[in-house]
Amino acid sequence: MIDRQSQILGDREAYRFCWRKDGEWLSTSWEEFKSQIDIAARALASLGICEKDRIAICSPNTPQILITEYGAFQNRASAIPIYSSSSQEQFDFIVNNGGARILFVGDKHQYPLAYNYAKTHESIDRIIIFKNDELKLFDDDNFSIFWDDFMRLGMEADDAIRQTIKTRRENGLPEDMATLIYTSGTTGEPKGVVITHANYDAAMEAHLKLLTRINDDDLSMAFLPMSHILEKAWCYFCLTRGIRIAVNYDPRVIQDTIHYVHPNLMCCVPRFWEKVYAAVKEKIASMSFLQRLAVKRAIAVGRRRNLDYKRLDKRVPALLEKEYQFWDRRVFSLLKKAIGIPEPNFFPTAGAPLSDKICEFMRSVGIDVIIGYGLSETTATVSCFPEYNYTIGTVGIPLPTVEVKIDINGEILVKGPTVTPGYYKNPKANTESFTADGFFRTGDAGYLNPDGSIVLTERVKDLFKTSNGKYIAPQNLESRLASCKYIDEAAVIGDRKKFVSALIVPNFHHLRQWADKHGLGNLETKELCENPAVIKMILSQIGDLQKGLAEFEKIKRITLLPHHFSIMNGEVTNTMKVRRPVVAKRYAKEIDKMYQD
Repeated sequence: MIDRQSQILGDREAYRFCWRKDGEWLSTSWEEFKSQIDIAARALASLGICEKDRIAICSPNTPQILITEYGAFQNRASAIPIYSSSSQEQFDFIVNNGGARILFVGDKHQYPLAYNYAKTHESIDRIIIFKNDELKLFDDDNFSIFWDDFMRLGMEADDAIRQTIKTRRENGLPEDMATLIYTSGTTGEPKGVVITHANYDAAMEAHLKLLTRINDDDLSMAFLPMSHILEKAWCYFCLTRGIRIAVNYDPRVIQDTIHYVHPNLMCCVPRFWEKVYAAVKEKIASMSFLQRLAVKRAIAVGRRRNLDYKRLDKRVPALLEKEYQFWDRRVFSLLKKAIGIPEPNFFPTAGAPLSDKICEFMRSVGIDVIIGYGLSETTATVSCFPEYNYTIGTVGIPLPTVEVKIDINGEILVKGPTVTPGYYKNPKANTESFTADGFFRTGDAGYLNPDGSIVLTERVKDLFKTSNGKYIAPQNLESRLASCKYIDEAAVIGDRKKFVSALIVPNFHHLRQWADKHGLGNLETKELCENPAVIKMILSQIGDLQKGLAEFEKIKRITLLPHHFSIMNGEVTNTMKVRRPVVAKRYAKEIDKMYQD
């Protein structure tokens, strides 16, 4: 694919990148990109990488990830992506289980992880560091080199190395492993998901047929970690389609990056849109009465035009279209510019539920959030919104090549060419995860609508039953809470309890503003979380969000936590999914207190 694209696209931009917040964005052409990959391939071969070997990459987003992975593919080797925020324990387990021989790390934050592992494991041949700013190697480190030194090996490689790579490429097979990606695991140890070149090929073909709205001039922002299957597969798709990629190095500066780059496309998790929605609501609340009235009318017109007509591929009445264009110029265009996406195309969104209210709002104002559903085990996409006739409240329709059915217990089962052949060196997990007729057990509960779209209800293992025998879907409740500007994170509790409660991490910025207005601005964070007036206010907010729920489903009591859930402590996964057993154990005292009469 890289060779073909470089021949077709030549000096056209392949990607752009900026190391620093205030640095310069540098563009790289397809010809340069191919050259970088060829050099990386030769460097890997020079370091002794062999067919079927594995490398591990633990780094924030950077083009070197793509260069290294495609260099590994040329050697018929595979790559193991590791989240840059991983703990030493997580890093050690993945590298050891995956059997990586060469480690690539991003910067000074990931370098100690690789160094500590390599110091005690003779299996590691070399560590390569992408970024050397402010990084000094440990005194006894004789196995680490920087990226420039690594690439120099490739530039100095002899003809024998070049011939070796040529032979390896010719020997490559569709069933060869391309990626060994470890699930973050809400329970137990992570499992290594094997993704083959055939899996990626099938995913690319399906998306090329599905995503016809993409334009040659579109620009995609790589915002989610490239260790996340959604971003990884999406980047491969962009390269396959010839779409330019702007690589965002530090997710903490995305608000600055997005305003500089103005992407048309960007993979997102629901939390991104929840924050956008909360900020818009706050802005509207600060407007005058007449301004709020105008915005309300604009959104109503946008909803009618985009959801009642455009969604169903119906011709928009002329007067409605004219009024929509008026509001688009006066309101929606300003909103999109404020977000940093003045000319949006669409934005794939998955990883957790996004509330219907937020999805409807974004679609109404002309921001086409495409809700999808998938897993690492399915090479990302199982289903997504089609261009027309999508149904809000669902996660879209399955890819044409993917077969979906519902098990007797409500679990979603998936089969198709994008589904993993299995877990790496884990026969027990493979036996448990596949049915006798070859369907993969997703672990998600749901059902199929008459139109074939999938409705997710809950993770099968997340469903819990109260002591009154009522089943509760915690993610559904947590999705509702996410639309409240005073709530940053939430874990719904209730398994074998007499009612539903929740541990809540407030949005301290908004809570502080509220506290200042109500004479509580002098309180410390812990005191603020324990203050009865604060708890009453947030319970009131939650009450408004629970309208339409059965009484037994509603959250009755809450505990406000003065700190966020921790990835390092195992309370949430790298993709910010709550590890309920860990949270239940760690906060047992706070939970028990909510159930005291």
